[in-house]
Amino acid sequence: MLRYFIMTVLAGFHVVASAQVRLPDVLSDNMVLQRNDTATLWGWASPGEKIMVRTGWKSTPDSAVATANAIWSVKIKTPEAGGPYTITLRGSNTIELKNILIGEVWLCSGQSNMEWSGNHGLPDIKAELPVCADDQLRFFQVRKTTSEHPQDYVPGRWTSCDSNTLKPFSAVGYFFGKELRKKLGVPVALINSSWGGTPAEVWTPAELVSGVPELAAAAAKLNANPWWPVVAGKTFNAMIAPLTNFRIAGAIWYQGESNAATASTYKPLMETLIGAWRKAWGTDFPFYYVQIAPFKHGPGTLRGSLLREAQTQTLSYPKTAMAVITDLVADTNNIHPINKHDVGLRLANLALGDHYGQKVTAFKSPVYDHMEAKNNQIVIHFKHADNGLVLKGAAKEWYIAGADRKFVPADVKIKGNTVIVSGKGIAQPEAVRFSFNNAAIGNIFSKEGLPVGPFRTDSWPEQ
Repeated sequence: MLRYFIMTVLAGFHVVASAQVRLPDVLSDNMVLQRNDTATLWGWASPGEKIMVRTGWKSTPDSAVATANAIWSVKIKTPEAGGPYTITLRGSNTIELKNILIGEVWLCSGQSNMEWSGNHGLPDIKAELPVCADDQLRFFQVRKTTSEHPQDYVPGRWTSCDSNTLKPFSAVGYFFGKELRKKLGVPVALINSSWGGTPAEVWTPAELVSGVPELAAAAAKLNANPWWPVVAGKTFNAMIAPLTNFRIAGAIWYQGESNAATASTYKPLMETLIGAWRKAWGTDFPFYYVQIAPFKHGPGTLRGSLLREAQTQTLSYPKTAMAVITDLVADTNNIHPINKHDVGLRLANLALGDHYGQKVTAFKSPVYDHMEAKNNQIVIHFKHADNGLVLKGAAKEWYIAGADRKFVPADVKIKGNTVIVSGKGIAQPEAVRFSFNNAAIGNIFSKEGLPVGPFRTDSWPEQ
């Protein structure tokens, strides 16, 4: 009898406990909601339970009713940047969210060069620690995890930037967010969901990879690794899907080295990834990414150059832009360049100039547009070089070839925003290549100081 009584009490406790209104961790104290938008608040409660939601910026409450699946959600208009506010939710229990700001929210994702932080000994972050404290800059760190199916919950907590919270956070993300704070003058939130070594396939819904033969074939070539997943969809399901109800302004991405062996499919893969993320969030947010840095991938291959080429080609996808960082590398034997400050700054300038419409001196690197063959010369035309180009020292990493496809070092002259290329012994040139090898570091820039992106004018087969 006593046993029956205890079981009944425990069962009753379970019912009461399960009836509690609950929220995902991403909806918690210290969060930042996207300004001038429609925020979704959501969670779990008993089926049929009514939840009243009162926000500090509205005079009238909103409400939601939990569905038969014990899920509730409510959409609430957000104001211009400001705060702090309180959000109170009342059902069978009451939850009060404190210190809520309204501002700009960005997702940071990719592999190790996005993940790297002060914990990896980066000198730029070490210098920031004594001066970084800013309650208007907030972080949410997504833990490394995977799932077979899309999830609706990921553990974590919102924190304000200080020396303790910055040290383990993405350095690139921090410098990006710091510059946005400085130039926009509003609260900025960064959600870091990155994992070193991961190929882009794991961040893409699995069915979108398996459903396209060329993507499926490339995914099948990925080698298993003890330190990161390689199966399509695994991190999308666990580290991206749970965030898609949380409104963001855009995403920054730094990834690519793990896909260098299958560079020919990287462009359609990234277009699939970007499209899938935008569909999941229900908005065509901007997607800004970093071109992989010069690195010695090994002899007998151009895999790094081909991957950079695919990244450049991805610029044809709407609302994308790319930060070129070929000049920010001190050691081409290190796949992790230590300068994360300027990488974050270039991404921030892309966002400020392209998305926010601010006057930025220059935010896009010159990229190859088209060529003209004139007698024994080839004239190269660029996009994003309206004010002209400059050489820093003697020209290097320029090559030219004729019909025999044998490239030789080229002579280079700059004329305004074009480059005139010729080569000894080549009377009828057919192709030019610039910095088209894995570890090449060029020295030609826009007048504003951004490096010209590596390119080739040909499409001749390569290894």
